[in-house]
Amino acid sequence: MKKIVVIGGGTGLSSMLKGMKRLENVDLTAIVTVADDGGSTGRIRDIYNVPAVGDIRHVLCAMADEEDEGFFSDLLNYRFEGSKDIGGHNLGNLIFLAMINTTGSFMGAIESISRVLNVKGNILPSTLDVVTLYAMMKDGTLVRGEKNIPTVYNSIDHVFYQTDVKAYKPAIEAIENADLIIYGIGSLYTSIMPNLIISDISKAIEKNPCKKIYFCNAMSQPGETDGYTVQDHIRAIEKHSFKHPVDLVVVNQSKLPKKVLDMYASQKSYPICIGNEATDYAIIQRDLLALDSKGRIRHNPMAVKQVVEELIKGV
Repeated sequence: MKKIVVIGGGTGLSSMLKGMKRLENVDLTAIVTVADDGGSTGRIRDIYNVPAVGDIRHVLCAMADEEDEGFFSDLLNYRFEGSKDIGGHNLGNLIFLAMINTTGSFMGAIESISRVLNVKGNILPSTLDVVTLYAMMKDGTLVRGEKNIPTVYNSIDHVFYQTDVKAYKPAIEAIENADLIIYGIGSLYTSIMPNLIISDISKAIEKNPCKKIYFCNAMSQPGETDGYTVQDHIRAIEKHSFKHPVDLVVVNQSKLPKKVLDMYASQKSYPICIGNEATDYAIIQRDLLALDSKGRIRHNPMAVKQVVEELIKGV
């Protein structure tokens, strides 16, 4: 049985895991950022001093048993209306908080909800610390908070924590024992980097000689990766971790309708292209995308699954 570790956060990671949980003879572990500080997640974090639960909630829904996935996803992602008291909160976040109090720990909550959802795999936070992500822009502007970083239309130099963040030990052990490590899919600076800038996480990845794969975003993200090529993504990962952090990059080659591309262009988001420079890692292109009911670009979970199946054969 192959042990696969996927590192990231956000909706992109969830899309990957919806497909990957269907892989056969695979021990799947998701290592998830807890740096989110916006919306319902941020309010709970600030009031109760617990790690961010939002990305964990998304992953729990994505890795739920196929028969219950739709029902529980709708239920846990239900957002109450209004702006006071429970207004604006996700039901799943409130359940998560209740389980933290009931079980006495953040991991107790994850394990309890995982049993109820019959989760296919393991879900681990990269840290149990309550963390705040910072970004230093190339012009010297300092931005505090994960939610604020994409809103500052500047060029990011690097992201960091101001305090020494301790990695969650089982996450390190999962990385050390992995046969394949995958980064992504997700916001480069606010979903993937918050894991990699934890020193012991990066050190464990570097020490493991297994193949490391990066699933590159299909579209640039305004405020984060404006004008980035595939190579720019890998340079950023290297800057935040260690030399040669990636062996293979998976890039989308699906053709998108002009009206969809025009819609994204109006939001200053454009397809990520492969640059002209030579690389010390391989790049493969695959059809990875689908459109949801609102015409938004999403990674097709089953297409991701097929690519991972292809990659496993070489492990």
